[in-house]
Amino acid sequence: MSQGFSKKTPDHRLTSKVLYQSDQTHTISGYISETGSGENLLGVSVYVPKIKLGTTTNDYGFFSLTLPEGTHEIYISYIGYATQVKTIELNQDTVWELKLSPSAESLEEVVVTADEKIKDSKVTQMSTVKINPSIIQDIPALLGEKDVLKTLQLLPGIQAGSEGSSGFFVRGGTPDQNLIILDDAVVYNSNHLFGFFSVFNGDAIKSVEAFKGGFPARFGGRLSSVIKIDMKDGNKEKLSGKVNIGLISSSVLLEGPINKGKTSFIVSGRRTYADVLARPFIKAQTDGEGVGGYYFADLNFKVHHIFSPKDKLYWSNYYGRDKFYTDSKSQFDEDRVRLGWGNITSTLRWNHQFTNKLFSNTSLIFSNYQFKVTGDFKEIFEDGTEEVSSFNTSSGINDFTLKTDYDYFPNNQHSIRFGALATIHNFTPQRVLIKDDFTGNVDSKEELDSFEGALYIEDDWKLSDKLRISPGFRLSYFNYKDQQYIKPEPRLAIAYNLKPDMALKASYTRMNQFIHLLSSSGIGLPTDLWVSSTDRVKPQTSEQFALGIAKDFFNKDYSVTVEGYYKTMNDVIAYKEGASFLAFEDLENGKTTSWEDNITSGQGWAYGGELLLRKQTGKLTGWLGYTLSWSERQFDELNLGKKFFDRYDRRHDISMVGIYKPHDRITLSATWVLSTGNNYTLPNLQRLNTTDGFPIATPNSNSGSFSTEDFATQRNNFRGETSHRLDLGIQFHKKLRKNRERTWGFSLYNSYARQNPFIYTVDDSFYDREDPNATVEKELTRTSVLMLIPSFNYTFKF
Repeated sequence: MSQGFSKKTPDHRLTSKVLYQSDQTHTISGYISETGSGENLLGVSVYVPKIKLGTTTNDYGFFSLTLPEGTHEIYISYIGYATQVKTIELNQDTVWELKLSPSAESLEEVVVTADEKIKDSKVTQMSTVKINPSIIQDIPALLGEKDVLKTLQLLPGIQAGSEGSSGFFVRGGTPDQNLIILDDAVVYNSNHLFGFFSVFNGDAIKSVEAFKGGFPARFGGRLSSVIKIDMKDGNKEKLSGKVNIGLISSSVLLEGPINKGKTSFIVSGRRTYADVLARPFIKAQTDGEGVGGYYFADLNFKVHHIFSPKDKLYWSNYYGRDKFYTDSKSQFDEDRVRLGWGNITSTLRWNHQFTNKLFSNTSLIFSNYQFKVTGDFKEIFEDGTEEVSSFNTSSGINDFTLKTDYDYFPNNQHSIRFGALATIHNFTPQRVLIKDDFTGNVDSKEELDSFEGALYIEDDWKLSDKLRISPGFRLSYFNYKDQQYIKPEPRLAIAYNLKPDMALKASYTRMNQFIHLLSSSGIGLPTDLWVSSTDRVKPQTSEQFALGIAKDFFNKDYSVTVEGYYKTMNDVIAYKEGASFLAFEDLENGKTTSWEDNITSGQGWAYGGELLLRKQTGKLTGWLGYTLSWSERQFDELNLGKKFFDRYDRRHDISMVGIYKPHDRITLSATWVLSTGNNYTLPNLQRLNTTDGFPIATPNSNSGSFSTEDFATQRNNFRGETSHRLDLGIQFHKKLRKNRERTWGFSLYNSYARQNPFIYTVDDSFYDREDPNATVEKELTRTSVLMLIPSFNYTFKF
C-alpha cells in the first residue's frame, strides 16, 4: 500500500468540476526518481482514482498517461516512499519530472480509500512477484550473507535445491530453465561457494522481479522462469557509500556524481576471507607442507549519463570469480591443483524518448562464463629422476547480443511493447590439455557456434473496467551450422474483475529453449556444461497453463493470490546412465566421447498450486507461502523407459516470513520453512560384473570371490526426510552525524538445530572378503551440515 497518506480519507468531491465528458485528451509523461540521489524508480504507480485510470513507470522510470481535458487529482505512490497527490488543470500535453522521498511513515498503519494505487487485482499479469531490496537486507541470512536468490526461495513456486543452497527450481523445472538477467545481461552461473551463495551483491541491487508463468513476450529462451535484477544507477547529487563486514566476507559500495545532476557512478566489491582464516589450520594439519583454500570475489561497476531529458546512457559491468586451490609437497612428490569459475557481463544501453508516447531502449550486451581446472604434478624417485605431468580442462560460453525494445502508449486502453534481439553464442563444451612425460601430450578442444534471434510484440489491453487481456507473440529463430529452428511462441494473459478488489486471472505460454545445461548434480555446480542445440539435440519446448485469483484488502494492505498451473516439457535432456561431464575413450590418442553421445532426451510434466498471503506496509510486514506440486520425467533410455518423479519433485513447501520494526532503531525478523524431502536413487540389488558371461575376479583376491555392482530398479526410488528450520535475526540501527548510520546485525540460522539432510550416502557396513558366500550389508547415512549457525555483520553508511 502507498505510504505518506494522512489518516483522513481523501474527499473526491473536490474534483467534481472535472470535465470528464470532454472528447479532447492530453498526455502527461515524464520520469520519476528518488529525492537526494536522482535514482530512477521503476514500478511507481501513477493513478487517477476518480476515473480509475493509471499506469506505472517502466524499467527506466518513464511513464505516459493520457487523460481527458479537465482537472484531475493524481496519486503518485511507491512502496516505502511518501505518496504525492497532485491536482492539475490539464489543457495541453504536460511533462513532469517528479521526485519521491523515502518515508518513515511507512511504519505506520494508515486508512485510505480503495484504488489509490494499482494493486495486484488491477494488473493483468499473473505468476509474478516483486521483491523490494530492503527486504533482502532485513531477513536473516546464512553467515550474514544477504542473498537475493535465497529470498526468492521463500516465495511459493520457487524451491531451493538442497539445504543452504542458492540454486533454485521453479514450477518443476531445472536450473538451466531459469533465465537470470542482470541489467539485460544473461548470468549463466549464479552461484558462489559451490552453490551456498549467489553472485549478486545485495547492496548494488535496485529491483528484483520474478516471473514464474504467463511470461510477457519480451522474455524468451528459457522454460521455467525469468529473474530480472536491475542494478542501482548511482547517486547523481552527492557522494555516498556503504561498508559491510561479515563473518566470512566483507563488501564496500561507493556511488556519487561525476558531473552533478548529469553523470553518476556506482562501484561495489565483495570478497570472502575464508581462505585466510583457514590457512593456519591447514598448515598445522600438514606440518607446514601444504597450502589450500577457497575464496570468491565479485565487482559491480556502473555509469549513468544524461545527455538530455530524452537521451540517457547506461554502462553496467559485473565480474565474479570463485577459486579453490591446494598445494602439497613431500619428499617424493609435489602437487598443485587449481579450480576456478566465474562470470563477466557488460551492458551498454541507450534510452531515447521519441515522443511523449514512444520510448526506446537499445542495448549492446556481452556475457561470459568459464569453468577451469588445472593440475601440475611432480613425482621424485629415489634415484633423483623426476616425472612431470599436468592436466588442464575447461568449458565456457561467450554471448554477444544486440537488443532493441520499444514502449508505446497510444491511449489508456493500450500499453504496447515490441522489439528484437540477436545473439551470437560461442560454446566450448570441453577443452582438455594433458602433458605427461610418459604418455605424451593430449590436446582436445570442442567448439560450437550458433545464432539466436527473436522478434516480439505484446499489448496490455483494457477492454473495459472489468476485463483486461495481454496478448503477445514471439517468433524465435536459432541456427547451428545447416540446422535452423523457427519457433512461434504465442502468449496470452486475461484478468477479469469479479469485484473491484478481486480478479480472476488465466494465462497460456509457449516457450522454447535453445541452449542447455548438462548437469549431473542438478544444483548448478561449476562442473555443469552449457551446450547448444544442434542437428542432433533439439530445442526444449514447454507449454504452461495457469489459473488464479488475486484479492486485495485495501484498508489493511493485505493481498492474497491463489494459482494453479499445468506445464508440459518436451525434448528435455539428461545424462545417460554412468555418463559425466568428462569421458575419455583413449587418453593416449586424445579421443573423447562427444557430449551429444552422453545425453538422452525425454519429456517432463509439472503441475500444482500456490498460495501467497502478503502484507507490505506497517510495522509488521511479511508473507505466508505454500506450494503443492508434482514434477515427473520420462526418458526412453532411463528407468527402463518408465515415468519417474524428478529428483526435486517435492510435494509440500511452506514458508513464513515476518519483519517487525517497532521503531527506526530495531528490526526483528524471522523465517520458518518446511519442505518435503528430495528424491534419491538408491541401489537395491547387486549383480556380478562379467565379461563374455564369465565373472571377473577382484584385484588382489586369492579367495576367488568376485566383484559386485550395485544397481537400482527404479530411478529416484527413495524420498529423503522432510526438512524444516527457523532462522532468527535482529538489527540495531543508529543514526550518526552528517547523515551517517551504523547497523549491527545478528542472525541465527536453523535456530533449533534441526538435522536436515544435506546428502545421503550408501556404505558397505559389512563385507567379509575371506568368505565368498558372505553378503554385503548396506547402511544408509544421512549427513547434516548446517545446524545452529550464528553470524553477525556490521554496516556503516555514509
